[in-house]
Amino acid sequence: MLKVNDINVYYGNIQALKGVSLEINSGEIVTLIGANGAGKSTLLKTISGLLKPKQGQILYQGQSVTGKQAQTIVKQGISHVPEGRRVFANMSVEENLELGAYVRNDKLGIQQDFEKVYQLFPRLHERRKQQSGTLSGGEQQMLAMGRALMARPKLLLLDEPSMGLAPLLVKTIFKIIGEINKDGTTILLVEQNANMALSIADRAYVIETGRVVTSGTSAELDASDQVKKAYLGGH
Repeated sequence: MLKVNDINVYYGNIQALKGVSLEINSGEIVTLIGANGAGKSTLLKTISGLLKPKQGQILYQGQSVTGKQAQTIVKQGISHVPEGRRVFANMSVEENLELGAYVRNDKLGIQQDFEKVYQLFPRLHERRKQQSGTLSGGEQQMLAMGRALMARPKLLLLDEPSMGLAPLLVKTIFKIIGEINKDGTTILLVEQNANMALSIADRAYVIETGRVVTSGTSAELDASDQVKKAYLGGH
């Protein structure tokens, strides 16, 4: 579904991604593991069109989306849930969700997706008239995910969905990520909690200082001493 070929991305003179390549098959959950500042968020932003690569190519369903505008990429079926949630604080939950569907005009389908999001996140339904800024961190995370789903993506990019959440809520969020995937959405997940990420992912890539250093199935990386030592708190 997605093929990233040898992309290089810079912030000014600083090279953030150095020849990164990866691929994602339809229906998978693939996770990116790495320390803060390794380039994981940069990679998601480049795929979703928020950053432009200096060189390299991004193919989505066989077509190049390299350097295309973010809204064009959303229309093609890729949605991005950024780190730090970024909900529109002075708008209601419902208005935030409506914004997620801004590239669509199929009224009936949008209505069905509202219902789907409220089924996945009953808490959002309860708070649908409430200003988003008054929601808890966990509820804002649910809203950010729900808003991305309103674009009806085929590929969902999730950046640190568990950041700053209580352990119980992290479990809930991951359960919902699993449900979104079962429902047919392919997922690329960036997550500090490597144990949790590997528990639901099919495959994983490890990124260090802007390079992919290893990749494999979740089971392979879970069993790797090097990965255990660096990211899974094992010895």
